[in-house]
Amino acid sequence: MIWLPIVIILGFIIISGIRIIQQYETGVVFQLGRYSRTLDPGLNLIIPLIEAVRVVDMRVLTNDIPKQQAITKDNVPVSINGVVYFQVMDAQNAVIKVQNYLYAVSQYAQAALRDVVGGMTFDDLLAERQKIGDEIEVIIQKQAESWGLKVTAIKLLDVDVPEELKKMMSRQASAEREKRATITKAEGDKLAAVNLAEAAKTMTQSPGAMQLRTLQTIDGLGPTASNTVVLAVPVDIMDSVRALTARIIEKKQE
Repeated sequence: MIWLPIVIILGFIIISGIRIIQQYETGVVFQLGRYSRTLDPGLNLIIPLIEAVRVVDMRVLTNDIPKQQAITKDNVPVSINGVVYFQVMDAQNAVIKVQNYLYAVSQYAQAALRDVVGGMTFDDLLAERQKIGDEIEVIIQKQAESWGLKVTAIKLLDVDVPEELKKMMSRQASAEREKRATITKAEGDKLAAVNLAEAAKTMTQSPGAMQLRTLQTIDGLGPTASNTVVLAVPVDIMDSVRALTARIIEKKQE
């Protein structure tokens, strides 16, 4: 029975030395505070009380970039937030060379975001979000490589501006729409005038075209009794009718 407690203690020590590393993880082993080796996925053994393991997730990680106040090149204040996607490529460096790589990437992304936005105009900021993300990615990647990290993408989520600027942008957009509508209407009027001129020219060259057009207009009025049609008859025709009527009256009197 004396050996039973010893066996239990030994069993506990052996069990405490077992480490199971998942497929998407890597274990960094420190022996008495010094880097010793890395553990591959699967079942691994370490020396209890002498070795310690720091498990690192090797999948693509996401980290929010908190909303940042920045001023563009043309002195427009904006608030921007985003997200950074990165992956640990060297677990040893990620653990040893930086205290907390998640926090470090977030802080570095914030600083890079302010620097990039400060070098662009407000219009470029709204139109070229992808370009801004690419520039921030390049800046972060230069530092992240020394930490054993790889930045895969930077995405900007929201760009907020002061309410006064929003109202000004709304008025500008409305004025731009009115301008386009006026130009479109003017072009339509011009085209209609050209077509009318061509139609008038055609009717002038064809003696029966005007009469045909008049008949088409009358036919298009429909059979409604409330419609009143006024026809303009040329003066020479009216004079001819009057002369003919006067002759008829003279013959009757004879």
